[in-house]
Amino acid sequence: QVQLVESGGGLVQAGGSLRLSCAASGSILGINAGGWYRQAPGKQRELVATITSGGSTNYADSVKGRFTISRDSTKKTVYLQMNSLKPEDTAVYYCNAALTLLNLYVVNDVWGQGTQVTVSS
Repeated sequence: QVQLVESGGGLVQAGGSLRLSCAASGSILGINAGGWYRQAPGKQRELVATITSGGSTNYADSVKGRFTISRDSTKKTVYLQMNSLKPEDTAVYYCNAALTLLNLYVVNDVWGQGTQVTVSS
């Protein structure tokens, strides 16, 4: 069984920083493309940032210049560094990725369980 496990969420004051981690576990060869999404209460889930297998990144306009997505292939982990946090960044953050299994089969659209980020004003 393969899964993604997020960590690093918590409570932080406005202007502070957090780093989220998304670790793949199971019979995994590696993480291909990955991304972070978030869902605030009463709102739809939205894209935050993505990273392709080639390392190209894409960000929502609301987080450009403040958030950075990265990937550590050896650790099979995707990160989201969040700086200059604002109260409107408060949400549950979810990791999504395409994983290559040891048998080279690719499993797309794997989701983590989410981690809560709360930014106080």
